[in-house]
Amino acid sequence: MATKKTQTVTVTQIGSPIGRKQYQRQTLVGLGLNKMHRTRTLEDTPSVRGMINKVHHLVRVEETSK
Repeated sequence: MATKKTQTVTVTQIGSPIGRKQYQRQTLVGLGLNKMHRTRTLEDTPSVRGMINKVHHLVRVEETSK
């Protein structure tokens, strides 16, 4: 079988959710980030991109392909 290249993004939390709105805190938890400098590798889907856009000022994004 042919192997598919799946696009992934590496998301690192660089900002604190303290003093932010509740939806921004929940979005970080949804991305798997709940402490500073945590990193998660996620599949690059429109829903993940939407979540990243909501908290773009709190995260650093690096695009990778597998």
